[in-house]
Amino acid sequence: MASLSDDDRIRAIAILEDLRQKIAAAAESDRDRLFQIRRYILKRLEFDERGTPTQRRRLKEQKRRSQRGLCAMCGGSLPERGAELDRFRAIDGYTAGNTQLLCRNCHQTAEAERGSI
Repeated sequence: MASLSDDDRIRAIAILEDLRQKIAAAAESDRDRLFQIRRYILKRLEFDERGTPTQRRRLKEQKRRSQRGLCAMCGGSLPERGAELDRFRAIDGYTAGNTQLLCRNCHQTAEAERGSI
């Protein structure tokens, strides 16, 4: 995946600075409110990229059924808890066509092979 160009980085920094000013104004010098607004925005941006925890949990259940409870890499039984969704291409998100359900060891191996770790 290509990194941001210098022009794109400048645009992103301007957006970030504008957002910081708006957050500070909304917080009205209240540190607790500032913290909560930042956290709220952070989580919503994360959901934009990864989907909500409920969406990912449903996808994991769907994948577990379609893979018949087996790890997509090693073919071993997936653990009841702790199986991990692996995205083939991070930019394409957590979708049925872009993910596989793996045991923890295989997920770590897949991430290392992609250079994601």
